[in-house]
Amino acid sequence: MSTCYHCGKTVLYGRRHTHHRGVAGGRWKKRAPKTQRIFKINLQKVNIIENGKVKRVNLCTKCLKRIKKDIADKKKPFLQLANSQKLVKK
Repeated sequence: MSTCYHCGKTVLYGRRHTHHRGVAGGRWKKRAPKTQRIFKINLQKVNIIENGKVKRVNLCTKCLKRIKKDIADKKKPFLQLANSQKLVKK
């Protein structure tokens, strides 16, 4: 199972609801069926610099967005991307 390198986020399990007319006050036959589903995370493969070496890891888009925002705001990000010079706006 894939996980985010930084936050450890994995897949989540939930339910899928189908909605149609007559669900709210209808009889038992008209109740909306519920089935199980999987919510997959959006992982991206990126190169980071760790202990002076380039390492390829999976990051979720939420962590990647936070890193890019920190670079744009000229703050120190929690992970150093290998190609972060391209992300800096001039």
